[in-house]
Amino acid sequence: MTRDVEKRWSDPATFRKAALFDAAIIVVALIAMAVSIAIGSDVGDCSAEDGRLCSDTARVVVVMVPAILLLLGGIGAFVQAYRTWRRDGTWTVWQGAGWFLFVLMLVYLGISVRAVAGG
Repeated sequence: MTRDVEKRWSDPATFRKAALFDAAIIVVALIAMAVSIAIGSDVGDCSAEDGRLCSDTARVVVVMVPAILLLLGGIGAFVQAYRTWRRDGTWTVWQGAGWFLFVLMLVYLGISVRAVAGG
């Protein structure tokens, strides 16, 4: 028999923890993006047409590192949702946090790939 009949949505403490978790992951991803751009723009002899990121490695790092951090954050939120479900807690808030990070990762990948490719 399942214990998942009632989904409790009103738990301010769990919501606060999940929101702070998401905010921390987003801040870390933004810092990684800024550091990747700063380091990537200092490497190599770039011409004016090449833009800030002139090497292929710098382009890949700017696209992949923040996306991987958002992916790992989403997986972490889903793990926390499972652990909360096992304790009969408000797991749906953590599931929402995980889906938010996954969607943000896809949006970031779409925007960054297009921007780095020059399209």
